[in-house]
Amino acid sequence: DAIKVLDDGKIVKSLERSNIWRVQTPQGFPFDQILAAHRSLIGNNLADDAAVAEAYGLSIVLVQGLLDNEKITNKEDLEKAMQKHSLKLPDIRVGNGYDVHRFSKGDFVTICGIKIPFSFGLEGHSDADVGLHALTDAILGALGKGDIGEYFPSTDEQWKNASSDIFLKHAGEILSSMNGSVQNLDITIICEEPEISPYRDEMKNNVSAILSISPSRVNVKGKTNETLGFIGRKEG
Repeated sequence: DAIKVLDDGKIVKSLERSNIWRVQTPQGFPFDQILAAHRSLIGNNLADDAAVAEAYGLSIVLVQGLLDNEKITNKEDLEKAMQKHSLKLPDIRVGNGYDVHRFSKGDFVTICGIKIPFSFGLEGHSDADVGLHALTDAILGALGKGDIGEYFPSTDEQWKNASSDIFLKHAGEILSSMNGSVQNLDITIICEEPEISPYRDEMKNNVSAILSISPSRVNVKGKTNETLGFIGRKEG
């Protein structure tokens, strides 16, 4: 910035900047010396420790500062700094999850923890919940923590017919342990049948409850495959 001298709001002189420095705080001094300086100058209107030291006759050496070192003196300074730093981008990560299960004998399917009456079931080692399995993988993927099979392998009998709530909750706990949080979840369930839309709100509420987040951060969409491929043939 250019440095000017003003008189009654009007510029009267421009100063040479080569020997003018903006001094930041905090400033460091030997404690005994700066304490003595402050005590001897009580009542003087001095702007900072450097001004006190100068008036007291102490030798002052400048060191290079940082623009990010913001002076916090009053409430307005603090509010300004908080506003500035809140605009900095946090560590945002995005994960992608995918899961598919074939239809088998049964009279319901479980998707995102909600049982939906249907003419078939879904085949799987656990409850074959494609929604929660995909979400679990998405969170683990965003964290760089592998996939659902590493934590809950289909070869382990303890997960036989297990509720997939357990899997998603575990992924959420790993996220919390890394000081992370869910910003949003967008789930697309692709099938010709059953119809998803009547159960969307229940799914949103259940997922948000498992992860202890607001339902407003969860979205559920149902899509068909326009009768194409194995989904179109209603194989899964």
